[in-house]
Formats: sequence, C-alpha cells, structure tokens
Amino acid sequence: DRDTDKKRIEELLEENMVLEIAQKQSMNESAHLGWELEQLSKSTDLADSEKSFVFELNECASSRILKLEKDNQSLQNTIQELRDASLTSRESSLKFVELEKENQQLSKKIEKLQNQIEKEKQSNQDLETLSEELIKDKEQLQVIMETQKADTDRQIKDLKQENDHL
Repeated sequence: DRDTDKKRIEELLEENMVLEIAQKQSMNESAHLGWELEQLSKSTDLADSEKSFVFELNECASSRILKLEKDNQSLQNTIQELRDASLTSRESSLKFVELEKENQQLSKKIEKLQNQIEKEKQSNQDLETLSEELIKDKEQLQVIMETQKADTDRQIKDLKQENDHL
C-alpha cells in the first residue's frame, strides 16, 4: 500500500508538472494573443469601443490564468502535505485510505484544471476570430465611407455646376 501510494503521489507530481507546463504555454499563448490583439488594434485604429472590448476580454483571460495559477499552487501545496503525511503515517492504514481519497480529489481537480486550460485555449481562439471579424468589418465600413464620400463629392460638383448654370 505504501509503495502504491508513493507511486500515485509521484504520478500526481508528474501530472502536476505537465499541467504547469501546459498552463505556462497557455499563459504565453494568451499573452502573445493579447499582444497581437493590441498591435492589431493600434495598427488598424479600431474604434474606442472595440479597443475597450478587446481589453476587457484580455483582462478576463488574464484573471482566469491567475486563478488557474493559484489553483495549481494550492495543488502543489496539497501534494507536499500528502508527501509529509505519508512519511509520518506509515503505521496507520487509515491514513492511507484518507490519502487515497485525497489523491482521487486531486485527480479530479487536475482534470478540472486541464478542462479549464482547454476552455481558455478555445476562448483565446474565439478572441482571435472576433478580432479578425472586427478588422474585416472595419475595412468594409471604410470602403462604404469612401464610396459615400465620392458620391457626396460628385453631388456637390453637380449642384455647383447647376448653380453656376442657373
């Protein structure tokens, strides 16, 4: 039982490390996407409301990432506590049962974290898609504005000619 618990703790530690790496990659992707969105918004002069919308989405993603980091740190602390508890409680089989329950809970938490990371990745992809759509809409509006301006200029010219004629 002790060996099994030790192996399980080691497996959880490895899973936790993998999750940390995935989380850091997700954070890097989020930061990079945020930077890209910021660059896109600067280079395309998006309207103030579009900028604030993208900024709010980035802040939301950042707060989610911070929450995931806190959860991860909490899991690391719990794993360390489990290690300490397993070293001090070798004689008590009841402790092993409790540790197994805690390990199961940790596995569930890790699974939830993985799901949250996947949702965060999807959210980042959605943000990127939204940003692309906003840029396309802006370009279409610019074309419409240019067409309207040309029509207005033409009408002004026609009216001036008619006025001169009269």
